[in-house]
Amino acid sequence: MISFYAKPRLDKQAAVILFTKEQVQNNTCPFALKPVCETLRAAVNAFQFEGGKGEMFPAVINGQVMILTGLGKASEVNLTAVRVALRRAFLSVPLKKLTHIEVVMHEDSADIAHAAVEAAIIGTYAWKKYISRKKDDHTVDLKKFYLVTAFEKETRLAAIVAQGVNFARDLVNDNADTVTPEFLEKTVRSLVKNAPQTTLEVMGRKELTARGLRLLLAVNQGSNKKPRVVIVKYTGADKKAPYTAFVGKGLTFDSGGLNLKPSGSMETMREDMSGAAAVIGILKTVLELKPKKNLIFAFGAVENAIDANSYKPGDVFTGYSGKTVEIGNTDAEGRLVLADVLAYVIKNYQPARIIDLATLTGACVVALGHDYAGVLGNNDDLIMKVLASAHASDDRAWQLPLYPEYKDDIRSKVADIKNTSNVRGSAGTISGAEFLRQFVGETPWAHLDIAGTAFVDGDSHWYYGHGATGYGVRLGVNFLLNN
Repeated sequence: MISFYAKPRLDKQAAVILFTKEQVQNNTCPFALKPVCETLRAAVNAFQFEGGKGEMFPAVINGQVMILTGLGKASEVNLTAVRVALRRAFLSVPLKKLTHIEVVMHEDSADIAHAAVEAAIIGTYAWKKYISRKKDDHTVDLKKFYLVTAFEKETRLAAIVAQGVNFARDLVNDNADTVTPEFLEKTVRSLVKNAPQTTLEVMGRKELTARGLRLLLAVNQGSNKKPRVVIVKYTGADKKAPYTAFVGKGLTFDSGGLNLKPSGSMETMREDMSGAAAVIGILKTVLELKPKKNLIFAFGAVENAIDANSYKPGDVFTGYSGKTVEIGNTDAEGRLVLADVLAYVIKNYQPARIIDLATLTGACVVALGHDYAGVLGNNDDLIMKVLASAHASDDRAWQLPLYPEYKDDIRSKVADIKNTSNVRGSAGTISGAEFLRQFVGETPWAHLDIAGTAFVDGDSHWYYGHGATGYGVRLGVNFLLNN
């Protein structure tokens, strides 16, 4: 929970106060409250605090815990530094058992207040569903934050979006046998139930078979979990206005199929539905914000498991688009699911532009690490807008090339195309995107490969803890609100 004040009150159980190095050096104290300023000067004179990046100094003033937090030089302070500094303070030992925390920033602006909200909601998130809770466990989900800012409207928006991020994180972090395709369907049904301006289409195995989404069905052949394609149409503007579609990859667990993943690569594969989770997080946020936009939210949800019915390397399947695909590797399954869903959405819903999110390739992690998603597509204007939203939202992305010549890499001798590259160990992210490009036609399309950004296995060096990051929710909401 977050509340907002126009001026500091300093009457709660704790306060976190942000300082730049220059404020400390210039003896600048943002309070009229004399004891606070005296404590700051005492800490400086005792060489315990000088406002440096990463510094924290706890103090008790008139019975109230306060954390003086340094940001470093003002010229080097950015919004990520604000998020990181606040997260460290919120999770620090002095604040562990306190449930009310007031935040006073080094300066008040819409961007900094926005970052503070994200530090409180996204930065303090922890997945603890399966951890036995002790009676004295004051976890962050029970805390109340009070933010001193004049930008209440902007920060309330930030809070709604951040809650959508954490909603997506919950879906990714839970057990794969809990978050099944049917579970994702029920989640969406609960979100859109009684929601105005929405229509829902759900396809199970019977409908998918009848309509010819055979690439998606092939991936699910070895699983006892029933596949789903879920599509929500949100009409917030005139019905004749163009629609923007968000499409997510929803592999609720990916064993690799008969091309089995090795130990060390399979343990976190519940994250392979992070694209679908992001789409659901964006949908949740949209239903709360009710923007005057026309939007489509879609995902294909299947499980890539193994039994006697599993699809096999060398098999050829015909997708919804009519294209035939040779299976070069059963662990290149996400692009098969996306291919059918992209083709279906484009043919039946005619969006003016389409953005997909998918944990598609390990090659993207090699290329960009865990801090940037790869973005590729067939329309430079759309890609530039996606990159602008990536920068504004801090869901970072970097453009990779996609040229017609790359089609040669996925040619097949026995089918129209192949789901793996013929050039081993080369441009895997690009060949994956090139495969998808064969199914979008002329519709403006951008593909976000979020394989590196969707999940942190260990504590992040940024402002995420272990597990799902909810990547794509902030980017998607920023995009739809500004384009």
